[in-house]
Amino acid sequence: MKKQAFKFLAKVNKLILPSYSKKQLDLAKATKLQMAIIGWRWFVTRNALG
Repeated sequence: MKKQAFKFLAKVNKLILPSYSKKQLDLAKATKLQMAIIGWRWFVTRNALG
């Protein structure tokens, strides 16, 4: 159940949130909001796979 919820969240993230890796964002110059989005996407992806 938990894994399915995270898989759904991962699909929603892919549609809504920006992909900073495609934009080649420099993490040293990222704002706090951008870092929060990166962290959220990482958390969801990690739980969807594991």
